[in-house]
Amino acid sequence: MVMPMNDINDFTRFIDIKESDDCLYWNGRLSYNGYGLFCYNRGIVRAHRYIYEYCVGEIPKGLDIDHLCRNRNCVNPLHMEPVTRRENLMRGNTLAKDNSLKTHCPKGHEYTPENIRAQSGGWRSCRLCSISLRREHRRVARLATDVLKVVQ
Repeated sequence: MVMPMNDINDFTRFIDIKESDDCLYWNGRLSYNGYGLFCYNRGIVRAHRYIYEYCVGEIPKGLDIDHLCRNRNCVNPLHMEPVTRRENLMRGNTLAKDNSLKTHCPKGHEYTPENIRAQSGGWRSCRLCSISLRREHRRVARLATDVLKVVQ
């Protein structure tokens, strides 16, 4: 159950401090991906965004809050920084970061500016593999046509 928050005192009741680090751990409800949640003004709010705006100020439009400590349930505003979504993804342990660091396609062709096709959605593909795939599709289509001619 999400507890309603009336003021900052209600908020601080859900913070745990551990001696091992300087993170402030959210001890209330967590989202499916580990961020603190609570009710505020008849809506559900992410705890780290609430405390950042309360202590630091408004989060600039279009920016995410990055947990510099890499702890999603940390609500220490000193551990947070507003950054672009891309910057946030590149700092974390994400598939986007892993894929951006790849230098070769799965077939071993090097990702160079000449060999990259930008796809919608922001991902990239290997031009050499795309050419090879199109050739294979045409070969199979010709074979299927030839088989149909023989059958008829």
